[in-house]
Amino acid sequence: MLKAKILFVGPCESGKTVLANFLTESSDITEYSPTQGVRFESCWPALMKDAHGVVIVFNADIPSHQKEMEMWYSCFVQQQSLQDTQCMLIAHHKPGSGDDKGSLSLSPPLNKLKLVHSNLEDDPEEIRMEFIKYLKSIINSMSESRDREEMSIMT
Repeated sequence: MLKAKILFVGPCESGKTVLANFLTESSDITEYSPTQGVRFESCWPALMKDAHGVVIVFNADIPSHQKEMEMWYSCFVQQQSLQDTQCMLIAHHKPGSGDDKGSLSLSPPLNKLKLVHSNLEDDPEEIRMEFIKYLKSIINSMSESRDREEMSIMT
């Protein structure tokens, strides 16, 4: 059985923990409680080691989050030599904020990435299905890579 290491990164108060808990069915959606995650850049290399994918989560209703995403992409995708297919953007809409999918315009290179809008209040299953598709693509890529490696050893 293959195990994939997927990182959830993004600005503070973007919904990373709520989404991760929802997608892993760890807990019910609750009130916001700040996560004491890895907030120090000196820890990031250890966190990124052997990651197979990165999910960048941002609050689509906070303009500064869109500006920060380029930094997250640079640090966690480009500097780790991950492919764009190994990255997924989630524009998280908090309950009561609406779901304005049309007004989001991303600059290069972010506009090439898979972008999914998340609203756990209105359509929670949509984000679950999109994440499962993303995870399947990561697993397929890992499996193909392992097969190539095994074939190269045998020849």
